[in-house]
Amino acid sequence: MLNPWRLRLLGLLDSLGTVRAVAETLHLSPSTVSQQLAVLETETRSRLLERSGRRVRLTRSGVVLARRGRQILDLMTETEAELRALNDEPIGIVRLGVFQSAIHPLAVPATTQLAHAEPHLQVELVEAEPHESGAALRTGELDVIVTTTDYVEFPWGRDLEIIPLGSDPVVLVLPRGHPLARRRVVDLAACAEEPWACDRPGSYMADLTLRLCRESGFEPRVVCRFGNYLLLLQHVEAGRSVALLPALAAGSGHSVVTRELATPVHRNVTIVVRRGTAPRAAVDAVVGALQDHADIPALSAPGPGEA
Repeated sequence: MLNPWRLRLLGLLDSLGTVRAVAETLHLSPSTVSQQLAVLETETRSRLLERSGRRVRLTRSGVVLARRGRQILDLMTETEAELRALNDEPIGIVRLGVFQSAIHPLAVPATTQLAHAEPHLQVELVEAEPHESGAALRTGELDVIVTTTDYVEFPWGRDLEIIPLGSDPVVLVLPRGHPLARRRVVDLAACAEEPWACDRPGSYMADLTLRLCRESGFEPRVVCRFGNYLLLLQHVEAGRSVALLPALAAGSGHSVVTRELATPVHRNVTIVVRRGTAPRAAVDAVVGALQDHADIPALSAPGPGEA
């Protein structure tokens, strides 16, 4: 069976001309695009690509499939829109991508509510950090995401609908008993000699930590990197590091203290969905449930410029 996402990759290659251009458009790596196109060749048992110097181009079979693929995808979109218009009841599977610090305070209560209120709706909850979720939404791997539009590396476009949820402050996380814990507000420059715990390279929080430290006049000495905030908090708790985290991620349950930054920083938390030509009851139900549970202590209401 033909995979719609791989058909879309082939169509983009036909339009844009290079694997790199396709990768940049979808915010993927060129190797990922190449691997998926190779899988499509296997699925179709056809040679779709050929090398021309250092580049690849479509074979005659590739050109035919790319152009027919666009027709197939257009027809799928039209059919989906017709079904949405006919069906006002939330039904089917919605894949919800949420960054990890919002999973338990926001996504779990929302999906629990939906499990009772909408028996024909299945929500598949996926951890997806801001540097991952936008591309997954755009390629159709996810249907709804909770993310931050402050991640400027991703090209937010008119094909996406952004629904503000609130503002999440970034705080300094310190071990209990740390000298800086005696202050209510901390200038980040005071942490220039501290060992730092960070998220994975290239992630939203890793990039933000690096930028804020550099703006404060120093390069952070990173001693560990964890994609899991619980591990990061345990490292700080053990007195081995300090860290910057969103307030949602630095909740209770750990022997750490959080302090405001002298120059306040926050991230704008949003729901993002793909724009459609017709209402989609299932997606709308998920968005509504998330909005119902957005009253989280760490999350303040969006300001006038964020609505």
